[in-house]
Amino acid sequence: MTAEFSLPIRVYIEDTDAGGIVYYVNYLKYLERARTELMRTLGLERAAVSDAGWNFVVSDVLLSYQEPARLDDQLHATAVISAVGGATVSFRQTVRRDDTVLVAGNIQIACVDRGTGRPTRLDADLRKQIEATIAATEKVT
Repeated sequence: MTAEFSLPIRVYIEDTDAGGIVYYVNYLKYLERARTELMRTLGLERAAVSDAGWNFVVSDVLLSYQEPARLDDQLHATAVISAVGGATVSFRQTVRRDDTVLVAGNIQIACVDRGTGRPTRLDADLRKQIEATIAATEKVT
């Protein structure tokens, strides 16, 4: 696995406000897609929902908006797994246009029991895959 997962995204009219600038909440959608696709690379067919009765939910977000994206821009939403806990996975993420970082931040997801909504430990095999991904990332960076 490479150090950073990157998902190409084109800005469409539906992503923008009346001035043709991407509405701030849409960056969260772009980052969600990048995290989801990164988790798919770890073998999670449906990256947010498991047949074993758990879901991933966002539990913490810290973002810095640095420059706007505009209609028709070609962007890249990136994700790097930065940490894993008993029931959480943390990511460093960006949205970029070429080499310019437009949005940067840290997002944490938590594994919760679908029935109770309470935190539940990550599956042992998934946790091992995430730890191996983090180790591989540390070697590259």
